[in-house]
Amino acid sequence: GKVPASNILASAPSDKNLNAWRELGCRTTHCNLEVVHRSTLVFLATKPHILPGVLEEIRPAVGSHHIVVSLVAGVTIQTLQRLLPPWTKVLRIMPNLPCVVQAGAMVFSRGSNAGDEEAALLKSLLSSCGLCEEVPESYIDIHTGLSGSGVAYVYLFAEALAEGAVKMGMPGALASRIAAQTLLGAAKMLLETGEHPAKLRGDVCTPGGTTIYALHQLEKGALRATVMDAVEAATNRACDMAKD
Repeated sequence: GKVPASNILASAPSDKNLNAWRELGCRTTHCNLEVVHRSTLVFLATKPHILPGVLEEIRPAVGSHHIVVSLVAGVTIQTLQRLLPPWTKVLRIMPNLPCVVQAGAMVFSRGSNAGDEEAALLKSLLSSCGLCEEVPESYIDIHTGLSGSGVAYVYLFAEALAEGAVKMGMPGALASRIAAQTLLGAAKMLLETGEHPAKLRGDVCTPGGTTIYALHQLEKGALRATVMDAVEAATNRACDMAKD
């Protein structure tokens, strides 16, 4: 809703990748250089191994007026600045899947030539897709482990919640809807109250009640330690991708 679809020009090697853009009313092309020639703000969204070739292709057309934003995992701002003209305004962002329903969590960092104006423009555009925060670049890999991959952890937990209810006799479709709404409501309370998760968790626990019995089982299964290990593993893998 921030930009008219007709102001967006998308490039991809095949029509298959471009059909969704056309359905939204965006212009499309198979020429990356055309995007650079006709746009000021350029988003790079390729596989990491493809990006160097794309940057080599567009480099001659990148001017001082361009803002280049990379979504590419594992490619640092330093690498982007090395492969583009020295004056290029470079920013790096890391979104997550719920951006497609305007409930994403995104972080971005700016290169040495990107100023407050470019950062404000990017944040304004991305805020329409969910939470958007500017961070030091060192946080981007952590964000990948926390939120980029973290969406999958939540889906796994939602699946387990629903299967627990099915085990106890509830129909699967109903259990899945209730599990999803439970996660949505819990997240909304975290964001809107600003309370620490431990405080909200404690508010649900009554002495000798159902919740504390359930939490005891989760603690015996080392849920917290396992989730922390998962974030660490995904973060380390993101760091390794950057080295590769």
